[in-house]
Amino acid sequence: MKALQLVEPRHWNLIDVPEPPPPGPGEAVVRVEAVGICGTDYGGYLGKMPFFSYPRIPGHELGVEVVAVGADVTAVAPGDRCCVEPYINCQKCHACRCGKTNCCEHHQTLGVHCDGGLQPLFTLPARKLHRSPNLTPEQNALVETLAIGCHAVDRADVTEADTVLVIGAGPIGLSALEFVRLAGGRPIVMDMVPERLAFVSDTLGIPDTVLASGDDADITAIAARTANAFCDVVIDATGNAGSMNRALEFAAFGGRLVYVGITQGTLSFAHAPLLHRRELTLLASRNALSKDFGRIISAIEEGRIDTAPWITHRLSWTELPEAFPRLVDPGSGVLKAVATVTG
Repeated sequence: MKALQLVEPRHWNLIDVPEPPPPGPGEAVVRVEAVGICGTDYGGYLGKMPFFSYPRIPGHELGVEVVAVGADVTAVAPGDRCCVEPYINCQKCHACRCGKTNCCEHHQTLGVHCDGGLQPLFTLPARKLHRSPNLTPEQNALVETLAIGCHAVDRADVTEADTVLVIGAGPIGLSALEFVRLAGGRPIVMDMVPERLAFVSDTLGIPDTVLASGDDADITAIAARTANAFCDVVIDATGNAGSMNRALEFAAFGGRLVYVGITQGTLSFAHAPLLHRRELTLLASRNALSKDFGRIISAIEEGRIDTAPWITHRLSWTELPEAFPRLVDPGSGVLKAVATVTG
C-alpha cells in the first residue's frame, strides 16, 4: 500500500509500505478515515518543529475504523469508529506512574516521533483508541486538537470568576477558547490576523477581541477591557517567542500564564520583576490526558461543542504535497484542513 512520507522539510514522497500484519497482544489495526492537519504538521513541513524527526509519515489527528484487534483486546472491536490518542507512553517511567502520561519521559507522538496516519492502515496500541460511534470521521479527527486546549485550560484551573486572555486564534487557541467558555470564564482573544478575529467574533460569538500590535497598544487595549486589572489567566497558543516573552505583561496580580504553543526561540522576560510583583504562576501544557478524550466526545455528542465552523479546507491525502505550500501561507484562510484517506 501507499503512504505519504515527509522525507525532509518541504519534501514529500509517496512511498510503498507493507500492509500491517495481524495485531499482537494489546494492539489494533485501524483503517484511517480522516486526518486533521495541524500546526505540528506545518512546523514539520517547514523544519520549525523541535520534536519532529525525518523521514516521517505524519498524521496524528485521526478518525479511524478498527479493522482487527489482538486476542486480549476487549475495549474496542472491528467495525468500531474511534478517535486516536496519539501520545504513545511507556507506562513505566516516573511521569507515567504519576498519571502524567502526556509528558512520559520516553514519549512518542504518532506522526512526529514515529510514523502516523497518512497511510490507509496501521497498527497502534488499542488502549489509545477512544470509541466514538456517534461522531463523523471529521469530528474524530478534531478531538485531539480540542484535547490540547482542554488540557491547557485544566492546567490553568479556569473558573467562572476568571477573565482569560487567549493569545493566538489558530486551532489550538480556539480549542482552548472552547474550554474557557465551557468553564464559564470570560474570554478575550488576541491575534495579529484581523480575519481570525472576525471569525472569533462573527462565527463563534466572542465579542472581546484585540488586534495584536506587539507594543504598548496591546497593554492599553487589555487594560481598557479589564478596568486595569488585566487577566486572571493568559494562555499563549502562538508558538512565537516574541509573543510568549510578552505574555506575562497581560496577567493580573496572582494570575496564571500557560504556554501551550511550542517555540525553538529563546524565552526571556524584559519585565521579569512582574513575575514577583504580581506573584504570577508560570505553567507549561503538553499534549493531553486520556480522560480528556472521553470528555470531548461527550461534549460534541451533546452539542456543547460545535465542530461545524472549524473545517475550512477539505482534500484528499494524496493532494497534500501540492497543497501544503498554500496551506502554510498565512493568507490562505485555513483554520483547519482535513484530509480523507483511502486505500
